[in-house]
Amino acid sequence: MSTATHPAAEAGSRRISLRDRVAAWREIMQSANAPEDKPLDSVGKWLVMTRAAVFPMTLWSGTIGALLAVEQARLTGAVTIDWPAVLLAIVGIVLAHAANNLINDYFDMTAGIDTEGYVRALYAPHPVLSGWVTKATLRNAIIGLTLIDGLIMLLLAYWHGPLVIAFALAGLFLSVFYVAPPFSLKRRGLGELDVFLTWGPLMIGSTYLVAVTPLSIPALVQVIVFSVPYALLVTSVLFGKHIDKIEPDTSLGIRTLPVILGEPLARRTNQALMILFYPLLALAVLAGWVGPWVLLALLAIPTLVNVLRGYGRPRPDAPPAWYPKRGWPLWFVGFAFRHTRLAGGLLTLGLLVNVLVPVRLPLPWL
Repeated sequence: MSTATHPAAEAGSRRISLRDRVAAWREIMQSANAPEDKPLDSVGKWLVMTRAAVFPMTLWSGTIGALLAVEQARLTGAVTIDWPAVLLAIVGIVLAHAANNLINDYFDMTAGIDTEGYVRALYAPHPVLSGWVTKATLRNAIIGLTLIDGLIMLLLAYWHGPLVIAFALAGLFLSVFYVAPPFSLKRRGLGELDVFLTWGPLMIGSTYLVAVTPLSIPALVQVIVFSVPYALLVTSVLFGKHIDKIEPDTSLGIRTLPVILGEPLARRTNQALMILFYPLLALAVLAGWVGPWVLLALLAIPTLVNVLRGYGRPRPDAPPAWYPKRGWPLWFVGFAFRHTRLAGGLLTLGLLVNVLVPVRLPLPWL
């Protein structure tokens, strides 16, 4: 279906009630798509264009970093938590995520990759191809979000030192050059590593960095290492999306890691990424880095089993009756996102319970 004629884009000039607006926003956040049976206002369109439905992955990253800081403060009594900086950092990484999604659409369209026949324009409205905004408006939105993030960076650096700038600029580099020339990391099989570094060490590490005073570099390194399990979950979502796009990406010369591996091996690799989350989390508990409540994430294993079954066979030729047809031709990404949203949420909940109901395992080596 061409996004240029999406029914939800035809809200016209009639007044939209608050109830209808909220219902549309809720559906967008649940489905990552524009509702077909509800009028869509400007806020709803930007929620679709920035792909706000996947922002929870970023919120979990920031919250994980903050809760690790709180747990350290409770255990040691040697650090204080800068809550205004934490909130500002989380706002900053969410805005950066929004800018990243718009950057991807802008540069892929400019390079001739995003067309009305390419996967990106089939599963959800493309900002420009849908006719919702012009290319100039898309560019200005990217610049505006980046400038806001720049101001947040400078303020946080003023409060917590120049290391904040290093983290922020690293994130900006990975965000822009994920698709932009001359690096175009996605084209070179490095897009998955880009996402791993961004949603793990950079987002979790930077939130922790601005949360604690004074900063201990060894503690920051430990937090960065602890970010690996969650970073694998987020990477599995992108990996699934790239599996869905193997054929069109191959024809365009875009060598994502699934293109390089081929579909069967790529599906097995993504299964391994999702499975690995659990033993790594258990190792962090056994090492005494975090309290045992993070093992609440194990409650996501039944969902993982169903997701692994989905990855155990190729994508069907047509969507089953139960599958949301507007999400087609995406398939594997939905399975991975479902698992990541649940496991990431449970991990975050476990870190919160660690703070509220502290428990330490009687481990003889600690």
